[in-house]
Amino acid sequence: MSGQMTPSGRPHRVRRPGSKKQPDTRNESTRRTREAMMEYRQLGDSGLMVSVLSLGTMTFGGEGDYRMIGSTGVEDAQRQLDMCLAAGVNLIDTSDAYSFGRSEEIIGEVIKARRDELLIATKVRFPIGPGPNDAGLSRHHIIRACEASLRRLQTDHIDLYQAHNWDGVTPVEETMAAFDALVSSGKVRYIGCSNFAGWHVMKSLAASERNRLSGYVSMQIHYTLQAREAENELIPIALDQGLGVLVWSPLAAGLLSGKYRRNDSAPEEGRHTFEEWDEPPIHDTERLYDIIDALIAVAERHGSTAAVVALAWLLRRPGVTSVLLGARTDEQLSGNLEAASFELSDEDLDLLDSVSRVPLGYPYWHQARLARDRLSEADLSLLGRYI
Repeated sequence: MSGQMTPSGRPHRVRRPGSKKQPDTRNESTRRTREAMMEYRQLGDSGLMVSVLSLGTMTFGGEGDYRMIGSTGVEDAQRQLDMCLAAGVNLIDTSDAYSFGRSEEIIGEVIKARRDELLIATKVRFPIGPGPNDAGLSRHHIIRACEASLRRLQTDHIDLYQAHNWDGVTPVEETMAAFDALVSSGKVRYIGCSNFAGWHVMKSLAASERNRLSGYVSMQIHYTLQAREAENELIPIALDQGLGVLVWSPLAAGLLSGKYRRNDSAPEEGRHTFEEWDEPPIHDTERLYDIIDALIAVAERHGSTAAVVALAWLLRRPGVTSVLLGARTDEQLSGNLEAASFELSDEDLDLLDSVSRVPLGYPYWHQARLARDRLSEADLSLLGRYI
């Protein structure tokens, strides 16, 4: 697997250094094994190194509507965490909205003895109560929600605190000042955003720079072979502004797992039928089946699975730092962890690109035709395949 390209154009492939730390005499062979299979990348322009595969925990808890996604309890969560740590994963991602805080509570239980081995990321924005100030990115809500997350996680700091979605009501200066206060207090180490539009990201970065406040070091986005919209603005912004990219739902909520096939009925364990699917929405069913067919063809060529191929494709994309793995079962998690060391050939990449690429919209087709003489690396992350 090739490393991430930094904004300067240098490949970024970093493994956990072994010469500068004392050997883990408790389990030296396990440590060496996970170092050999896991890659670590710099989170944007920060000094933080994160594994290219991370553990997503929307399946933890199973409360309310989240039950249809998963209902992983403490015992199963402990086992999944152990599997991830053994594979070299060092980032676990959650949100105060997942199962109404139960996901954070479960994480707090399972990380007690291993907190120093992990980076914990969580999010704020969605409602955590019925009141008018129980949601959003106001100073009031951010600080109160952070304190609640710290209690549930049973920790004194959050490594990456993320705005879970845009708040168009709260002044962006207020939001960034609240995040900065948490960083200054030591309760939060780094901040990021999630599900922002391109102009939301740039407006936030401008406000933090203008007011000399802590700025976002990463964005968490939805990005798959089936949904490549992030390539238009978000990936170029990440490359240009030095932001890390964390990818959520990299298998499109199971669409790209290989369970769904053309002319077959949906599997019983699947979340939806295609007619019911709304996240991510399916705009072109035939195109989706073409992508699934290509994933399976590549997987069969390598003796692997469609899911691993889809994950490995993301890890080869410009700007991507880490891909969040969520799993209902140990078998799913174990299989998907293999993506960290899976190699795709140029032939594989060409096939996957040919079935998933979409026509350029405006102004990109115009730039591809008439601005190709002066394009940056960020521009070329989208336009390079078209010129």
